[in-house]
Amino acid sequence: MDPHTLASLHAAVRDVPDFPQPGILFKDITPVLSDPRLFSHAIDGMIEQSGVTSVDKVVGIDARGFIFGALIAQRLQAGFIPVRKKGKLPYRTRGVDYALEYGTAHIEIHEDAIAPGETVLLADDLLATGGTATAALDLISALGGQILGSLFFIELSFLQGREKLRHTGPIHALLTY
Repeated sequence: MDPHTLASLHAAVRDVPDFPQPGILFKDITPVLSDPRLFSHAIDGMIEQSGVTSVDKVVGIDARGFIFGALIAQRLQAGFIPVRKKGKLPYRTRGVDYALEYGTAHIEIHEDAIAPGETVLLADDLLATGGTATAALDLISALGGQILGSLFFIELSFLQGREKLRHTGPIHALLTY
């Protein structure tokens, strides 16, 4: 991706101080999502960085990962698989608990979402501490998916989430802070 386009994407991400709690500097991506040209560049850039041209499934993490994952899947002519919070999927699921900074959370995937041997990309808006992405990748692996990589629109590198994902294949982030 050309440097001018990357600079435009960086400039469009809005910093919101003290959200959702004091001391947090939130990276608001809604200005990118609301601009069709920037949004398209974001999706194209994430795909380009991955180097993947063919994949069976793209997994998106609840909720903003659905936005990126569904469009990436559509562009790669792949199926889209949602990973959701507990109790949100209507069919039989497989789930995993994972640690948060202050407690635990649980995510689930339909037990038939990925067939053994299918190739899979994980897509999400943000890589922070890596806990949710690691849990989603564990679910993909448990179903027998072959992980081709993880794609993120933004990585907060100072939180070192990439370190948790090192064993799961290539990790790509379009924007890094």
